[in-house]
Amino acid sequence: MSASAVFILDVKGKPLISRNYKGDVPMTEIEHFMPLLMQQEEEGVLAPLLTHGRVHFLWIKHSNLYCIRARAGCAWVVATTLKNANASLVYSFLYKTVEVFCEYFKELEEESIRDNFVIVYELLDELMDFGFPQTTDSKILQEYITQQGNKLETGKSRVPSTVTNAVSWRSEGIKYKKNEVFIDVIESVNLLVNANGSVLLSEIVGTIKLKVFLSGMPELRLGLNDRVLFELTGRSKNKSVELEDVKFHQCVRLSRFDNDRTISFIPPDGDFELMSYRLSTQVKPLIWIESVIEKFSHSRVEIMVKVSLLLGSKAKGQFKKQSVANGVEISVPVPSDADSPRFKTSVGSAKYVPEKNVVIWSIKSFPGGKEYLMRAHFGLPSVETEEVEGRPPIGVKFEIPYFTVSGIQVRYMKIIEKSGYQALPWVRYITQSGDYQLPTDPYYVALAVLELTM
Repeated sequence: MSASAVFILDVKGKPLISRNYKGDVPMTEIEHFMPLLMQQEEEGVLAPLLTHGRVHFLWIKHSNLYCIRARAGCAWVVATTLKNANASLVYSFLYKTVEVFCEYFKELEEESIRDNFVIVYELLDELMDFGFPQTTDSKILQEYITQQGNKLETGKSRVPSTVTNAVSWRSEGIKYKKNEVFIDVIESVNLLVNANGSVLLSEIVGTIKLKVFLSGMPELRLGLNDRVLFELTGRSKNKSVELEDVKFHQCVRLSRFDNDRTISFIPPDGDFELMSYRLSTQVKPLIWIESVIEKFSHSRVEIMVKVSLLLGSKAKGQFKKQSVANGVEISVPVPSDADSPRFKTSVGSAKYVPEKNVVIWSIKSFPGGKEYLMRAHFGLPSVETEEVEGRPPIGVKFEIPYFTVSGIQVRYMKIIEKSGYQALPWVRYITQSGDYQLPTDPYYVALAVLELTM
């Protein structure tokens, strides 16, 4: 995966800063990017890859800035080239570059680029060398590229050993008085329900995040209730989880995971995402919403919403009655010409957001086994406008601590360090809403289904 140049453009397509790595593509080629982009937008065929002659532009957009890599004659586009490239790696590098800039400048915007030209050039030099990715870990980069660029330092600068170490993501000599590891298992539920109340899509996207405060150069081994591991070791698969699309941080020894499913790694210091996974599975209802919308011509519209946190017999033992859903927000669409809102809720508060044409019902804490009601009353204009667009769905946001939808569990966390110190691992489970959409209709009851894995 080699790149000829990297450009950062403003919203009008004018270059803010660029770095030419190989010199085989004229820097004036970037002038063709914006016309090509506008042409594709007009034709409705916008693509992440644009081509002008032998030069190909792979681009992403972030906060009205365009981040572009120009490549000349790549084999995955032109069959006669000598190099072979992977498009996913190209975009992975671009997003990693944006992530590094955000770590340095908090927000990656035109103003932050203009205010930090020197640092941006230094970062572009370290992120890539002769078109190949080099050091992309922001914590390591911050050890020798600081934002105090205006200070003149005497003496020779020393490049951290982590840049040339086999373990480039962790510095040597780290010491803590108290050695601890905090593990967060976070699952987001994506749900799509059609107008008949049938679940079209039910997906769980999970991440395992670590916050590491360990001295020295420890090796960690994480054990999960992985179904493939249970099959290899001849254990019962009843309480195991089959993980799909697993992605690991670069610190994980992939060869060992492939051999015996052991997640072994030397962790970076501080916060990082160890792994992510996905599960496509049928699940059982947990949160149930009934909505009824009555529209009276030329006068008013009345909305009734009932939300229940269900605890059916099949859910017992996985979601207990004392469990609580926090930060519940239910977004109910209303007609664009509605006015004079009035609300009545059995718990929480409701507010009208006219710029989004929704009522947001907020419930701070929702105990299991409870159900609540919200009624809304809106006035309508005497002249009724004809509705041509479809009705937007109901949206639900929530967070449930101490619970995972998939049933994934951290079985153990072993911490091995040559000094032999004792360390404490802490585990926290969280389930939260992802892209969670439910249908709405004025004449039928809509079901909101957050479903629970059997």
